[in-house]
Amino acid sequence: MDSSKKTDEFYDKLKSQLYDTALWPTEYLYKFIVVSNSTGIASIENLFNGLGAVINTKVSKNGKYTSVSINVRMKNPEAVIAKYKEVAKNVEGVISL
Repeated sequence: MDSSKKTDEFYDKLKSQLYDTALWPTEYLYKFIVVSNSTGIASIENLFNGLGAVINTKVSKNGKYTSVSINVRMKNPEAVIAKYKEVAKNVEGVISL
């Protein structure tokens, strides 16, 4: 199975789970990990700019990585998934949790 099909299946399953577990619109918590010395943190923050997001960062113990937590009100699961895809496309080396 190619990675594109796996990715599509992952997002389809996530969308179903989001519809089953929340009433929309709702607050959603995104979590990402980026290399600390990269521009990834600023890039992620810019992608959520103007959405009223609360963004928190925490540097790992050795300082190599930074976790970025973003709490933001999203209108539906499709919007949640679109933002995950936008971050993956625009931030090199990001890990989505």
